[in-house]
Amino acid sequence: MAGFERRQGELHCDEVDVGRIAREAGTPVHIYSAALMAERFAALDRAFAPYPHRLHYALKANSTLAVVQLLRTLGASADANSGGEIEVALRAGFTPSEIVFTGVGKTASELERAVSLGLATINVESPGEVDRLDALARQRGSRVRIAVRLNPDIDAGSHPHISTGLGATKFGVSLDEAAVMVREIARRPALRLVGLHAHIGSQIGRAEPLARTARALADFALTVRADGVELEHLDLGGGLAIAYRPNDSTLTLDDYAAALLPSVRETGLTLVLEPGRWIVGPAGILVATVVDIKPRPPAGTSGRPAAGSPDSVFVVVDAGMTDLIRPALYDAWHAIEPVSPRDGAPVRADVVGPVCETSDTLGADRQLPPLEVGDRLAIRDTGAYGAVMASNYNRRPVAAEVMVDPSGWRRIRRRQTLDDMLRWDE
Repeated sequence: MAGFERRQGELHCDEVDVGRIAREAGTPVHIYSAALMAERFAALDRAFAPYPHRLHYALKANSTLAVVQLLRTLGASADANSGGEIEVALRAGFTPSEIVFTGVGKTASELERAVSLGLATINVESPGEVDRLDALARQRGSRVRIAVRLNPDIDAGSHPHISTGLGATKFGVSLDEAAVMVREIARRPALRLVGLHAHIGSQIGRAEPLARTARALADFALTVRADGVELEHLDLGGGLAIAYRPNDSTLTLDDYAAALLPSVRETGLTLVLEPGRWIVGPAGILVATVVDIKPRPPAGTSGRPAAGSPDSVFVVVDAGMTDLIRPALYDAWHAIEPVSPRDGAPVRADVVGPVCETSDTLGADRQLPPLEVGDRLAIRDTGAYGAVMASNYNRRPVAAEVMVDPSGWRRIRRRQTLDDMLRWDE
């Protein structure tokens, strides 16, 4: 298995010493395993091999150009959630016919660009978006390929911030509203309905909501066909969970395929999936350097007991919520370990960043080997929603990114400088 493992106690990425990368590239630094991304993409592709399908890599998970280029060489198509992601996909070598454009708030300029390119599909989210696309297509004398995003009102069972299939969320349209939209689209010559789309959320670890979503879309597709509309595909989105913790609920790829294929097979339509996190999440780590270690008092000034034990410490590192916002945003858990562990009794620690927010905690109440200033820590499973969600809060520069491939390691994104940040200011 490719990826991250220990060799004589030292953390390595595909036989390359992570400590050496950190010394030469500096920290914070995101490190990716090209081999592990390739393994995971191939495994997902094999799981659905018995049925016609396309895998559209979701750029929202990680849109660093070299990562997107790698996925294209592996055989992926692209799923874009903004005009910016469309342009990254094009620069990575995808053709317009390989790009699906989805998202709630597509602007007028984004829709105009998408129509001019002739993308594979534009997933529409509302009747108003249908009207705008129809007007743009008629102005250009073209016909636009669209799919309707359904909201099947199904609970993905994941964190509320990343559950998108309930009726109360902003995503898609109800089945009743979709039926009206389909009839309206059918009477507009400038629009061609080619598919149905649903994405009910991320970090889905149970088969049941996925199977219910597939069933709902398949039944709707059969109804549409009975009304004389011939579709090409069903797009069931992504959202397959990865195990951030050993006991996290996840599905095997066989179980994933078994949840989707029976319903889709009844339609005879091509299956489209939009994997992101599952491919790239475990293939990345964030490496940070310890800049301070300070004792944590057993009680707060208010008299309330503080979390942790009297001998716990704050381990302050040079990476924070500006480099990995998931813990602050979702209370997400990432494994944290020393790149080069020291011998000795474990220490109870809160691993925190330098940002001026109490929420800037990468991991609370962790058991770690003894640490000293200058040691390096690896935060695991950050290949998805790590670098792509970075910010410049506190005027902190965006971290460097590195890819490890058969040739060794190389920088794929240089560390941002203050001049880079100030270039936007007027």
